[in-house]
Amino acid sequence: MTKLSTKNVSVFYGAKQALFDVNIEIPAGSVTALIGPSGCGKSTFLRCLNRMNDTIDNCRVTGDILIDGHNINTPAQDVVSLRAWVGMVFQKPNPFPKSIYDNVAYGPRIHHLAKDKNDLDAIVEKSLRGAGLWDEVKDRLNEPGTSLSGGQQQRLCIARTMAVSPQIILMDEPCSALDPIATARVEELIAELRQNYTIVIVTHSMQQAARVSQQTCFFHMGKMLEAGATSKIFNSPDHQQTKDYITGRYG
Repeated sequence: MTKLSTKNVSVFYGAKQALFDVNIEIPAGSVTALIGPSGCGKSTFLRCLNRMNDTIDNCRVTGDILIDGHNINTPAQDVVSLRAWVGMVFQKPNPFPKSIYDNVAYGPRIHHLAKDKNDLDAIVEKSLRGAGLWDEVKDRLNEPGTSLSGGQQQRLCIARTMAVSPQIILMDEPCSALDPIATARVEELIAELRQNYTIVIVTHSMQQAARVSQQTCFFHMGKMLEAGATSKIFNSPDHQQTKDYITGRYG
């Protein structure tokens, strides 16, 4: 079942066009990897999916972006509720300058998702468990989120995203600032999360895309050249440019 689809999505920064007519279907309960050389439009496209490009002056997005058939790329769409629906995890861990507990409780508080303190406690614990972090931090919830290691901080940011019950989680190179052990833990977490969420991940690592995703989309110079099952893209791509990129001839 398709969870998210785009129709002729283009992005302009002033007069410069950065993304050209991207059409994609993203299945529910899957991990879709966006790959391609630096500056090819992967992160620009990812930011379309929760309207983060709205925060950039002179940026204009055209085309339709449908979640469960609902077009989010219209003036009527409330972006605050959209960003609860479509969560985002950034390249560098960015915990708030608050306690571990308050980092996770922040979203449920502003969206009024908890009836009382017990309810909020339950959401915080469930989110930290979901991010594989509860056992590591349950005795230090009042310590600053910034006191955690880099890998723990990234999982805290994932817990913070999960706390508002999104349906889709976007990840923009979530492991690029992490060491190999922390990266492996986040990749394991991504595999677990897809049981309950639809995930779209931008990654520069071919190995990571091959390990974590079921679908891969290859971007090149602002265009999505190819999309399909990850095994097909890696083993028998249709485009020579895709093959050249995956085999390391450029990128």
